[in-house]
Amino acid sequence: MHVANGWKDYSVIATGDGYKLERWKDVILLRPDPQVIWPAKFDFKTYPNLSAYYERSETGGGRWKILKKMPEEWTVSYKDCSFRVKPMGFKHTGLFPEQAANWDVMRRLIENRKKQGKEVSVLNLFAYTGGATVACAKAGAKVCHVDAAKNMVERAGENVRLSKVPEGSVRYIVDDCFKFVQREIRRGRKYDAVIMDPPSYGRGPNGETWKIESGLYDLVTLCKEVLSDDPLFFLINAYTTGLQPAVLKNILTLALPNAFTSIDAYEVGLPTEEGIVLPCGAGGMSYNG
Repeated sequence: MHVANGWKDYSVIATGDGYKLERWKDVILLRPDPQVIWPAKFDFKTYPNLSAYYERSETGGGRWKILKKMPEEWTVSYKDCSFRVKPMGFKHTGLFPEQAANWDVMRRLIENRKKQGKEVSVLNLFAYTGGATVACAKAGAKVCHVDAAKNMVERAGENVRLSKVPEGSVRYIVDDCFKFVQREIRRGRKYDAVIMDPPSYGRGPNGETWKIESGLYDLVTLCKEVLSDDPLFFLINAYTTGLQPAVLKNILTLALPNAFTSIDAYEVGLPTEEGIVLPCGAGGMSYNG
């Protein structure tokens, strides 16, 4: 398991009864987590200074319940990267802190390639609010950031600016990821690294549908056509229940034969103050170097 244990502005305080109690800098939030199937040691809603919790609806979705005055949004930092967070729909905050485990690996690979005097271009698909975009750009890469949601791409731009990424390092695209890659192939554009963080299900800006079980392999195969002759890495993140790390490894092995020298497949997790690690999905990375 790759554990994101480098945070100072974020921590998981406790887990239980389908919820995780979190500290986001000075704000305490309580959010549902489907992996937490063990009992809580105490009533989280009585935790001192709890600012808000996400209440699930029996009909699906839910809403935030604010318990005390708190900022509408605020900034958290991971090393030299900064991000705006806020309670949003579907229990999200605009950041997946467990991905810091992947950020560190990608930064190291990019920095080592840069030391060889080589430029690195990264294609970040389903890029959301730009956690990986910021991390790669801070390491010196040029990043193409693609997401179908315009408001998420705009927030990624805010995070890039907050993190003081050099101007011109990031190109922002609002588009369906599959269609964008097809166009990049026709343009003959190449990338040294590809990141994809696909949802289980989603829709593109023009109503295009995406389902990870039926679309992931085809998209990885398609992205092979935009890899440079000397690729650095290819990362897949998956939060879909049932997609084990071995599934991602198999997809990378079958879809990208002979492109990379190493493949690593793993769970991603967050340490908790209880002394356990909370599983937060799976990752698969093929890489050279």
